[in-house]
Amino acid sequence: MNIRVEVVYALPDAQTIVELELRPGATVADALTASRLQEMLPGNSFAGFRIGVWGACVLPATELRDRDRVEIYRELLADPKQARRQRARQQRVSGTRR
Repeated sequence: MNIRVEVVYALPDAQTIVELELRPGATVADALTASRLQEMLPGNSFAGFRIGVWGACVLPATELRDRDRVEIYRELLADPKQARRQRARQQRVSGTRR
């Protein structure tokens, strides 16, 4: 019996979800290849991207289980803590609060 998994890649304005049926024992690397999402990525490669399953970073050789969600993580454009500090600083200077 095959396993069903999702491979997800999200951009700021859109999310792509590919549902796959793979053989038992399939790995994260197998799912990424089958998803063909690398065609959407810069350089058409997963190199430089972190990969996770249900929010936990994993290696490509990680074996998948039925109903797993493989996630492709983009690099953040800004450090969330630093961005918050910057917004707080701007609000203090302008005297406004959100």
